[in-house]
Amino acid sequence: MMNVTTAPSAVRLERTIPAPPARVYRAWLEPELVARWMNPGVFTVTRVEVDEKVGGHYRVWHAESGNERGGFDAQIVELVTNERLVFRWGFVGPQRRDGPVYNSMLTITFDETAEGTTALTLVHERLDDLAAAMPEAAANVRVGWDAVLDKLAQMLAS
Repeated sequence: MMNVTTAPSAVRLERTIPAPPARVYRAWLEPELVARWMNPGVFTVTRVEVDEKVGGHYRVWHAESGNERGGFDAQIVELVTNERLVFRWGFVGPQRRDGPVYNSMLTITFDETAEGTTALTLVHERLDDLAAAMPEAAANVRVGWDAVLDKLAQMLAS
């Protein structure tokens, strides 16, 4: 019997983050802050590189129990200060020899609420290639983003 995992071609999440948009925006771009929250599940962040310009790279390395596990290798497509980030988002293995694989698009918008917090919307689309090659990984994209957005909110609340 074959077990089939169904993965969406896009994930959309909305969160209220207890900080103003400028702080939330910077938390996505400052490597020392990214390292504190962009680690889904049991992973730890071992390194972050951000070349903060359109066309610049955005890389996050993950480890599990001390072993490199790959991570994210993205390119910044759009930067609208304190309002919007768009990435060409890639998932890569530990060697990173062949560059990003399973190219997708990630858009994050930051809207200030009346209370001074941030209404964050995350849309991760074009997940079809990842779903075809690694259905389990694609099925966990929502779970992963849920986990890291929780960590982001907790970090900015303190």
